[in-house]
Amino acid sequence: MASTPLKPSRLHWLALLLLTISVGINYLDRGNLSVALSHIQREIHLDQEHLGELSMAFFLTYALFQIVAGKLIDKFNVNWVYAAGYLLWSVATAATGFARDFHFAGLAIDSFAMIFVLRLLLGTGESIAYPAYSKIISGCFPEGLRGTANAAIDAGSKIGPALGVVIGVELVRRLDWRGMFIAIGVVSMLWLIPWIFVAPRLKLRQETSNIAAPSYREIASKRAFWGMAIGLFGANYMWYLLLTWLPYYLEKARHFPYSKLALFSSLPFWGLAASAMLAGLLSDALIRRGHVAARVRRTTICIGMLGCCLFTLPGVIVQGQTASLVLLIIASIWLGGFSSNNWALAQTLGGPEAAGRWTALQNCIGNFAGVAAAWITGAVVNYLHSFPLAFGVSCGMLLLGVYGYWFVVGNETRVHWSTEHTGAEAGLKERAAEV
Repeated sequence: MASTPLKPSRLHWLALLLLTISVGINYLDRGNLSVALSHIQREIHLDQEHLGELSMAFFLTYALFQIVAGKLIDKFNVNWVYAAGYLLWSVATAATGFARDFHFAGLAIDSFAMIFVLRLLLGTGESIAYPAYSKIISGCFPEGLRGTANAAIDAGSKIGPALGVVIGVELVRRLDWRGMFIAIGVVSMLWLIPWIFVAPRLKLRQETSNIAAPSYREIASKRAFWGMAIGLFGANYMWYLLLTWLPYYLEKARHFPYSKLALFSSLPFWGLAASAMLAGLLSDALIRRGHVAARVRRTTICIGMLGCCLFTLPGVIVQGQTASLVLLIIASIWLGGFSSNNWALAQTLGGPEAAGRWTALQNCIGNFAGVAAAWITGAVVNYLHSFPLAFGVSCGMLLLGVYGYWFVVGNETRVHWSTEHTGAEAGLKERAAEV
């Protein structure tokens, strides 16, 4: 099996930069609904439960199509599969701005249904993203740099919502919510221009390996995989609650004026982006000094999730506006320990051959947390009028996630696959034929 170069080339770093920008756009596109929720609610007369359903729609296809995404990136060139998914989600974002009541040949579709369908399409396109990121990173970067590479991707995923809130609020003010979706979707497509030049030249380690990717069934048979899936579900529940409900919470429950909503809603995401980058750099530094990679990443993840849980509940219970926001920012900073190392741990445990499919299957299960967080939060707020209870559920999910990473994954450092044996035999036959 060919080994990953010790020092990634300039092209690899350029590809990482473009992917980091793209994941920022990815999260801007999926998170801009939160900025528009109150405006959509007023225009098409929805209650909080319907708002939760709109937020949930994205995650249905995003989770389910992970399995398809994993197979696509193993069968076809991952660089071009990612470009196709990117184009699809950008078009879905722009089209949301045109969603209106539709009547044709006796068929009537209202604005709510149109937005719901476009959110499903958005999730389909974005399902390609993380399996593709994982495969590209594991094929371009050695273990001692994967925390940094994954942290860069994760920082992009937090900067996207941070900028998205600021940009989204301003665009809604200037163009209304429909204009916001159209503008963001159209501008997002510009990213494809540099990627078209990089994609043909970017070669990955897996492309020269004799070892085939293991089947989904084999991946699902591993205890470590289920620990990672449980862990991701627990952490994602909190992350998606913040992503889909934080601006609405600060506006409706904390009564921040809309003129200041952009700044205050973005602060937790900026803190999370900075801490994710720092945690990734720190974990890589420990690994390069000889510490066991899986142990370093698992410990960092669990400490981050526990810290987030510790500060979240006080943040939604305390009376003062400022105190609440500060505590939520601190909670988000702690969550960076999880987000910077989760996919690096998956790449460590699965190895480069399984990175794409492992990520796809784990992301499929873990992102049903988005469905749960969007719907449960909407229902709790609508019927029980209690944001503290909604955030309390998220803290319980964080503890479930810690259980998965710490006790179910356990001390596993690398999973071995049946395809490694057949791949090694094939490599020996090839070398014998050459001789």
